[in-house]
Amino acid sequence: MPQRNQHCNSSDIYFVLDVLKSSKARLDVVSVVTIHCLALKRGFLAHLPTSTSLLTAYSNVSYFESSLALFYETCNKDVVTWNAMITACVENRCVVMGLHFFGEMVEEGIRFDSTTLLIVVSALTQMNCLKQGRVAHCLSIKAGMIADSSLCNVFVNMYAKCGDLNSSECTFSGMHCADTVSWNTIMSGCLHNNYPEKCLLYFREMGWSGEQADNVSLSSAVAASACLGELSYGKVIHALGIKLGYEDSPYVSVTNSLISMYSQCGDIEAAERAFWGMTCKDVVSWNAIIDGFALNGKFEEAFDLLHEMQLMRSVEPDIATVVTLISLCADSLLLREGRSVHGYAIRKLLSYDLLMMNSLMDFYSKSNSLSKAELLFNVIAPMNDLVSWNSMISGYSQNSHSEKAQRLFKEMLYLCSQFSFSTLLAILPSCNSPESLEFGKSIHCWQLKLGFSNNTIGVNALMHMYINCGDLVAAFSLLQRISHNSDTSCWNIVIVACTQNGHFQEAIKTFKSMTQQQNASPDSVTLVNVISACGNLELAFEGKSLHGLALKSLMGLDTRVQNALITMYGRCRDIKSASTVFESCYNCNLCTWNCMISAFSQNKAEVRALELFRHLEFEPNEISIVSILSACTQLGVLRHGKQIHGHVFHLGFQENSFISSALLDMYSNCGRLDIACQIFKNSKDKSNAAWSSMISAYGYHGKGWEAIELFHEMCNSGIRPTKSSVISLLSACSHSGLVDEGLRYYNNMLEEYDVRPETEHHVCIVDMLGRSGKLQEAYEFIKNLPIQPKPGVWGAMLSACSHHGDTKMGKQVAELLFKLEPENVGYYISLSNMYVALGRWKDAVEIREIIEEKKLRKTAGYSLIDVGFG
Repeated sequence: MPQRNQHCNSSDIYFVLDVLKSSKARLDVVSVVTIHCLALKRGFLAHLPTSTSLLTAYSNVSYFESSLALFYETCNKDVVTWNAMITACVENRCVVMGLHFFGEMVEEGIRFDSTTLLIVVSALTQMNCLKQGRVAHCLSIKAGMIADSSLCNVFVNMYAKCGDLNSSECTFSGMHCADTVSWNTIMSGCLHNNYPEKCLLYFREMGWSGEQADNVSLSSAVAASACLGELSYGKVIHALGIKLGYEDSPYVSVTNSLISMYSQCGDIEAAERAFWGMTCKDVVSWNAIIDGFALNGKFEEAFDLLHEMQLMRSVEPDIATVVTLISLCADSLLLREGRSVHGYAIRKLLSYDLLMMNSLMDFYSKSNSLSKAELLFNVIAPMNDLVSWNSMISGYSQNSHSEKAQRLFKEMLYLCSQFSFSTLLAILPSCNSPESLEFGKSIHCWQLKLGFSNNTIGVNALMHMYINCGDLVAAFSLLQRISHNSDTSCWNIVIVACTQNGHFQEAIKTFKSMTQQQNASPDSVTLVNVISACGNLELAFEGKSLHGLALKSLMGLDTRVQNALITMYGRCRDIKSASTVFESCYNCNLCTWNCMISAFSQNKAEVRALELFRHLEFEPNEISIVSILSACTQLGVLRHGKQIHGHVFHLGFQENSFISSALLDMYSNCGRLDIACQIFKNSKDKSNAAWSSMISAYGYHGKGWEAIELFHEMCNSGIRPTKSSVISLLSACSHSGLVDEGLRYYNNMLEEYDVRPETEHHVCIVDMLGRSGKLQEAYEFIKNLPIQPKPGVWGAMLSACSHHGDTKMGKQVAELLFKLEPENVGYYISLSNMYVALGRWKDAVEIREIIEEKKLRKTAGYSLIDVGFG
């Protein structure tokens, strides 16, 4: 370096250098240009230290073009100049150009030093360029620089940050004199690669080596304890920190890590003590304790801390503070509070930060305010990153806007060609119907192409998608492929999805297969869903077996399992067992009470349901009200229904569409069609259920034409008819004798309303034809059905034969029903009553003898008299 080391007598050169060094922190473009002019005028640019300092100064004021020009003008560049230029490239986000300069430097034979490699490797780490990092490592070994501990530390960090922890550990173990920074680097690398156990092992080895832990070492060890949920380890490290004097030191990072660790381990009181014990709190300290309160469900305390933080004025909330609170509001569906935080962000000019906007989009999507999320997405369209796209796609998917989600996904691929694992998880929920199956398969192909085929979470999402789309074969094929290492969550995904989509038999079969696996065992989520499947299929024996398994494994004490058992016994008409489970609950919640009330309502125990509701230990919610209104409807006592209606107004549930529908049914069944009509007219948000209930109410009261008129009004309002609404319409036509109209709606329901005829519709048509005396037409209708008629259809035919005294056809239908449902006593009694009506006592007695032989029992009828209960 002849020019860098040459002696120069001019004091002006040193004056220029001193100005550049002393004013580094407060330099601006004008100052640097002025100094450059002075150096140019005096002819100092040939002096390498001066030109190099100017190059760095231009870089520091973000005037990169001048740094580049000055570099090219400099003759006889030495390694310091090259290092300065590469550093300038990295600092000005021109990393690729910096690497190009390094390549040029090597090609020209200029000898690089350890500082050069340190800069280059740091740049490669930022770019996650593992392959080029290995080349740099080889160059350092070849140049004999591997003994430089600072350079080795950079290589340890590079390998860890690029995901090659094994090479990072090998490099660390090959160091002859590892210092504190070396130990800190390998511990941070272990945390970065999700190996907190290794981090703690290195921390222990560090102590054995005699190297004293500093604030970075302690912070890493505390973070590792938090990741493992090991509160005891964290307390030991806390004690060591106190011993080393870090409790009251200016290094707040240790205490900040302790606050996070205690919060994540559920000891929020210890986190508070650590926070309030700090003499000097930075913004990270406040953010850590606010996040801790949020994690532990202390929402009010989190917002109180934000308020106190603002009053302190020594520390201002930053982006991380606001994002933490926005995430809290999103997860807890706190719309009002979230909007307040959004307003605060706007006032503090934080709202246009991309991280903030992404969090707000997620918040509004989860709060069912999708239009606001769309507005934010469009506002930041020019600077949208992958997280923005993922957030918006997920918002559409979670809010049942499948087509919009899929369209936005295609637009994202067209505009930026980016794709991540999070994108897969965002788009897959949009594939939730058979129509989306092909699109779901294409996403599966993307997953395979991107190498996520062995990711358990990804496979779980795919299995859930295939079941939602009705392709059980594909879902079970995936489960079988990963069965050798599938854990409980994999099996639960299939069981839950099958139960939610009505594939109850498949859910039970999957559970049986799961019990034969060694690496998976049922948990409370498994039992809740399998018990639910048994309830829906009315499999009382299997349900009791699961009850026994729950008690044996102590999962029977889980409130969710107990609630599922009550519901299952209720559906299996075993009120005694349901009551036993309810009475044995130690931690009943509102859901437990709702399940028991619903079980009573479903099993003709309306009085017990009302009595239980009177003793309800919680404030009722919408489900409680709907369940008890169902009991009032069956009971037919108007005054009880009116009392519950009063509760509805008191609780502010009158706008709830499901409750409005239940009130409609109750008043209609109790003979007050006028009040039912008034409730319907006053409902602001008329759901499909409300329209169906009102149509059914008109039909129940023999007002068929009004029912038809209301059905057309529903269609004109933009509400698409469903299976239930068409059943209500056909039933209304049946009760009012509107046979031709009923048949016309039935024949056109698929073409005009996109509703496929099912068993319930077939029953309505048979009942309608039977009421009007058209028994032969009803019989021909059943015979010409494209599917095998269910017993309910033939049962309606038998009732019609009984009503009109057609014994010949009645006998023929009854004999068919005896084969389909031999244990249904109602069919035998209907045929017997027909014989009695015609005076054929001998035939009637024979039927009664068959009933006795089969030991069938008819449920006893009863009448109710209101004697002032309640």
